Amino acid sequence: MDDFFSRSETLLGNGVMDALRSKRVILFGVGGVGSWAAEALIRTGLVHITLVDDDIVQPSNVNRQLPATRLTLGMPKVEALRDRLLTINPDADIVAVQQRYSATDNTDHTPFDFRLATFDYLVDAIDSVPDKTDLLLTASRIRGLKVFSSMGAALRFDPTKVTTGELMTVKGDALARAVRQRMKRLQRHPAKKIQCVYSTENALPLPLLPGGERVKGSLMQVTAVFGCTLASLILRDLIPAPGITEA
Repeated sequence: MDDFFSRSETLLGNGVMDALRSKRVILFGVGGVGSWAAEALIRTGLVHITLVDDDIVQPSNVNRQLPATRLTLGMPKVEALRDRLLTINPDADIVAVQQRYSATDNTDHTPFDFRLATFDYLVDAIDSVPDKTDLLLTASRIRGLKVFSSMGAALRFDPTKVTTGELMTVKGDALARAVRQRMKRLQRHPAKKIQCVYSTENALPLPLLPGGERVKGSLMQVTAVFGCTLASLILRDLIPAPGITEA
């Protein structure tokens, strides 16, 4: 037993740990939610993960995003997160892709070939409604790929209100509602059910800042719970029903 992951293995058993080490995960969006999902998975024993995000670390990210510190300002988020995850497990296979998943790719470079069919799990932590919708619709049609998605974590205080549910039944979440509305307008629907992480807490009013700007405030205490819950959905999928058993 690897001492670094012995506590995971003691709880989960050899069979689940072996399964986790063999799985390939692709994660879209490594901000306040996605970055914590990635670290939770790597700390538990996941080996293969691809990180996708086009953004760089900015000062406003420091309050909630795992790769964001004063030392990483200006770095691509995926590279900063990869560097951190490799300090946890130097043998992990971590691919950093500094690119945005776009519903209509209009970039001036050759888009990265995500090859979604080569992955076992997809974690969606994208904020853009058009991009999120397209990713979920596309991924849901890939046989064997299991999809878990984050809904809105901003404008909320209470981490105890974080829960899970199927996309089409999530209530009280503006992002889930916007995604469903866009699917309806496109006359397209997911080919299979998509399990989501969301909050039942009523979102706070969007504050009006000096100059007329409106910014969705968010806290690590909530976004990190979203991310860890996404990671737990993968673990729970690997645990044989009705409970954990040794291989």
